[in-house]
Amino acid sequence: MSANNRFKLLLKNAKQVAVVCNGNQRVLRGEEMSRVAVMPQPLPGMDGTDTEGDNVSIVVNLNGMIEDIGSSSALKKKYSDATFDNILDVKGMCVLPGLVDGHTHPVWAGDRVHEFAMKLAGASYMDVHKAGGGIGYTVGHTRSASEEELYDLLRPRLEGMLRAGTTLVECKSGYGLETATEMKMLRVLERARRELPIEISSTFCGAHSVPKGMTSDEATDNVINKQLPELQNLIQSGDVQVDNIDVFCEKGVFDVEQTRRILEAGLRMGLSINFHGEELTYLGAAEMGSALKATAISHLEEISDAGITAMAEAGSVAVILPTTAYILKLTPPPVRKMIEGGVAVALGSDFNPNAFCLSMPLAMHLACVNLGMTMDEALAAATINAAASLGKASSHGSLEVGKVGDMIVIDAPRWEHLIYQLGNHERLIKHVIKRGEIIH
Repeated sequence: MSANNRFKLLLKNAKQVAVVCNGNQRVLRGEEMSRVAVMPQPLPGMDGTDTEGDNVSIVVNLNGMIEDIGSSSALKKKYSDATFDNILDVKGMCVLPGLVDGHTHPVWAGDRVHEFAMKLAGASYMDVHKAGGGIGYTVGHTRSASEEELYDLLRPRLEGMLRAGTTLVECKSGYGLETATEMKMLRVLERARRELPIEISSTFCGAHSVPKGMTSDEATDNVINKQLPELQNLIQSGDVQVDNIDVFCEKGVFDVEQTRRILEAGLRMGLSINFHGEELTYLGAAEMGSALKATAISHLEEISDAGITAMAEAGSVAVILPTTAYILKLTPPPVRKMIEGGVAVALGSDFNPNAFCLSMPLAMHLACVNLGMTMDEALAAATINAAASLGKASSHGSLEVGKVGDMIVIDAPRWEHLIYQLGNHERLIKHVIKRGEIIH
């Protein structure tokens, strides 16, 4: 039998497949977010478990890309002469694209469980920061940890994300605030990218906070004149692959002008702009980021109507982080306004020492309950739109021919159970598949 008659995976007999897109869309906006594509089509007026037609099968080729998707009977006939390295019968189960986590900070040492108690007693994010906690506390521990120690802490975190259905994750540096530690963090991420099955989009976030003993102007110059040139050396030598540049644009941290200078320096290096804006204070960060055609802006709890319009016009993706607003008891970001204003909304877990959440299904649940998103919108935000926030929507974020064979299989009669079953993803998710390989 010829090699082109051999395939990596046949996933057969799925009760339902949430393909998300079926028209080659690269991002979903407005009304499109509330209508994710499903196979087979639910019958009108039914509860969603009654469908028209056959079960669904998916074929993944030897390159790990989706070769075909269609009714099980049609594909059984079409591939009757083919051989498959793996056949997975998922009768009665549902298949979704691998989830995409648009915003995480997973490389750090020193947990902040003591700060959670402070927050429960009423301390704000900035109160904790002024008391020597927050980012500064983590920076001290991360600077003193070895590369090996940081990798040993990172690995189980990424494996936990994978078990919760995340197959592509954005990961930031940012707990070094000086050249040596920032590069150490990026090398740790690079090792994980090469050794672990989860796919990583790496982000340089040297401007995450202002280091002790520096002004924000001095910290800005340090990032531009010391950290970025060293990063460029590491990229050119092939030691790291970094995709994005991030700055924490916030009152008392980096103002709009300082943020712009750093982002433009990253842009000149070929990095995509993907930064923190309008979290605690309205500064006009969304307008500035949109003027730079930022790929993505995160948080946006305090975004203005003008910022929403600017992001919609620029095509910048809003990466919303439901865990942060929940834990810090912030005003929730105006997600409905953003969706109605034509902004593509994505989701991230914001995994970090302040918000220890590895689960995108939990972030999706919080987005629905606390931020007013529908389940369809949450799925679009955690798949195709999160992929768009990382510049990867042409290859990730939906189950379409020619895209990567990243899938999760859940033991439930319809895909919405992934959001509905709060905190039950360990039992609900039966298989996580990365490029056609069953990895969980």
